[in-house]
Amino acid sequence: MAKWLVKSEPSECGIDDFVEASSTVIPWDGVRNYQARNYLAQMREGDEVFLYHSSCQAIGIAGIVRVVRGAYPDPSQFDPESPYFDAKSHRDKPRWQAVDLTLVRQLPRLIPLHELKGLPGLENLPLVRKGSRLSVMPVTEDEWQLTLRLEG
Repeated sequence: MAKWLVKSEPSECGIDDFVEASSTVIPWDGVRNYQARNYLAQMREGDEVFLYHSSCQAIGIAGIVRVVRGAYPDPSQFDPESPYFDAKSHRDKPRWQAVDLTLVRQLPRLIPLHELKGLPGLENLPLVRKGSRLSVMPVTEDEWQLTLRLEG
């Protein structure tokens, strides 16, 4: 199984939303960056994902979620009422992908970005590289295990 990291503003969809939904799924939709979309398309059922809070006061990894449905056409791209509507996308050739996620667990504490940046072994993680703003990114198994050591 692959490992991933997704970023979200907690006011949009954060760990509290997953805790509230507990046994249900949350669609991860509205991604409108081509590289992030390509990563979403690679996600498979069972893959584990770090949920990272961004653009807020407490920035960092807040929990772990799991892919319960791999990539499928993002329905919001077809909805003219959605802020994620894309008039250039067509049902027979969709441009954007979504996946369904469910909670694995909330971390005992938020792992802040400054700790991730200071951890030897995470230098190649896109999250800690200067200028990387992707909302979906792969995480190697080694990076995953190193990061989990910080949760304690």
